[in-house]
Amino acid sequence: MESYRIAVFVIALVAAFAPLLVKIPTRFRMPVVVAEMLLGMIVGPHIFNWVSPDGLVGMLGELGLTFLLFMVGLEINLEEIQGKPLTIAVGGWLLSFSVAMACMYVVHAIGLIQATPLLAAAALSTTALGILAPILRDEGISTTDFGKLLLSAAAMGEFGPLIVVSLLVIPTHSTFLHTVFIVAFVGITFVIADIAVNARFSSLIKLLAQTMQSTGQLPVRLCIALQALLVVLAGEFGLNVVVGAFAAGMVVGLASKGDGGVILRQKLDAIGYGFLIPIFFIVAGMKFDISALWANPLVPVQVTCLLGLLIVVRGAPIVLYNQTLAPKDRLPFALYSATGLPLIVIITEIGVSSGLMAPDRAAVLVSAGMISVLLFPLLAERIRGS
Repeated sequence: MESYRIAVFVIALVAAFAPLLVKIPTRFRMPVVVAEMLLGMIVGPHIFNWVSPDGLVGMLGELGLTFLLFMVGLEINLEEIQGKPLTIAVGGWLLSFSVAMACMYVVHAIGLIQATPLLAAAALSTTALGILAPILRDEGISTTDFGKLLLSAAAMGEFGPLIVVSLLVIPTHSTFLHTVFIVAFVGITFVIADIAVNARFSSLIKLLAQTMQSTGQLPVRLCIALQALLVVLAGEFGLNVVVGAFAAGMVVGLASKGDGGVILRQKLDAIGYGFLIPIFFIVAGMKFDISALWANPLVPVQVTCLLGLLIVVRGAPIVLYNQTLAPKDRLPFALYSATGLPLIVIITEIGVSSGLMAPDRAAVLVSAGMISVLLFPLLAERIRGS
């Protein structure tokens, strides 16, 4: 027990230091998730070995993963991205995934990057909505036409890969039963969402508002209970648990409109980004096998190729935006869309734990993802500014 207390103290110290680290003036704007992973590598077993990512620490990391996907679902505002932006985003992601599959089969066939093509394609077709949203907000472009199109593409860049991973990773039933369970889970989620939306217009919302500033905190507790319920249902139906957390976030997002919803989201932000989510990225950094980056002389070439593939894959949908994007915005759009660390970490974690991806291949993918969040938004901002 004493060792767990020390481990929790070290993780809490790292989580508190990470936001300070990103405030150090540098030419590159380091997202806090990158700082958390870098510090996790330092305190983890592959460098100083102060903390091991197992036991209580590993369990907290899993809770952080589910809460991260819950917050990702919460950030997707379907009312803002519906219509043409959402239609183009869906077609764009399907095009991205098709290009990623073709590219990964080629590089896998020639032996350049040895990873399960379907899993690697899902990782390459991601976009980090949770990282992009605050960047776009800070730059004042999240409410522009460019920002709305980009947020729609980013939302699909998180939703699409999650569905692919869920269908791929847990084939515990026959194809027919698996399809039935997926339909059942979607149906239950829609029923819960309908109940939640209707509750906004009933007297129940007054009761919830009354407990918002008391020790009861009923709305927050209901959100946690809903997340736990859909995570359990997803697991029982043979889906990946992250899909359950993501669905719970979308349901809460639909139900928490208005001033009361703003307060609720702030409280959920505090729980997620102030406590559980940093632990997930710190634990992911501990698991990162840094020695894999120099174990093979091809690794720098592989990372460079993956960075190029991220731009090609997420830039392919530009052909669908010819009528809606100005020529000067197309390259920045591709660079912003290719920013994809959090889901890459999630997908590689799932791939390694399920035996579908080797740890050294996961390390290469995560390295490319870390460089993408450091480099691509900065390049996009400068290109648009010039």
